[in-house]
Amino acid sequence: MANPKLQTPNCIFAAMTRHQLVTQIREKQSYLIVGLDTDITKIPKHLLTEPDPVFAFNKAIIDATKDLCVGYKINTAFYEAAGVKGWVAMEKTVHYIGDEHFKIADAKRGDIGNTSDQYAKAFFETMPFDAITVAPYMGEDSVKPFLQHKGKWAIVLGLTSNTGANDFELLHTGGEFFYEKVLETVSLWGTEENLMFVIGATKSGEMSSIRKLTPHHFYLVPGVGAQGGSLKDVSKEAMTKDCGILVNASRAIIYASDGEDFAEKARMVTKEYQEEMAGYLK
Repeated sequence: MANPKLQTPNCIFAAMTRHQLVTQIREKQSYLIVGLDTDITKIPKHLLTEPDPVFAFNKAIIDATKDLCVGYKINTAFYEAAGVKGWVAMEKTVHYIGDEHFKIADAKRGDIGNTSDQYAKAFFETMPFDAITVAPYMGEDSVKPFLQHKGKWAIVLGLTSNTGANDFELLHTGGEFFYEKVLETVSLWGTEENLMFVIGATKSGEMSSIRKLTPHHFYLVPGVGAQGGSLKDVSKEAMTKDCGILVNASRAIIYASDGEDFAEKARMVTKEYQEEMAGYLK
């Protein structure tokens, strides 16, 4: 396990390739991503006496689940909201996760090229994330900087689960939905080795048609568990020969208990996901 000590900026960090990711999935019989959307107001009260309560919580969750999942997704908003202390907790967490798990910065960045380039350096060079979520609204030059780091991934928003998806993503444009245009266009900017898409689990009814548009790309699928998405439906509609899906579960796992047994209960829920996934992988 990696030392959680903070690293110097602009280090060269190991990256997880598609082959390595698929190998992890097959070995662990899991395509689960544990979401560390850690809210200090929701963690067990006994941790609040720790020097860094958020990191203490994350460390316990990681230790309890690391053999059952293939990666972790850090929602950066929960850390940025706490200022410097939150940023430090995030850096310590991503270093502690280590190189054997896929590390996603759920930051939803995306801006003009030189700004996106700095975001990419922040998460791929200063910190050892393997992937970052990206909003494609500003077009190719806002996404390309994230695709120019060898071995790193951009996970571009495709079809999301929130009700606001109706405002733009589900608009009809030239005989197709806007999100379909996004998938078709963005898929030309990168490859199956550095580009994924966010497809919400509550949109499982559209999974089959989406898969036809992007037959070989991996999908990051939030919305299973607390948000009501079906793991069975997602797996049936979107799985490929290389699995092709990473299913994220956050609240259902990390807040399975608010007592001193929180890590034990988190492991129990994680194990349930892993066992179900193993059945779909056969």
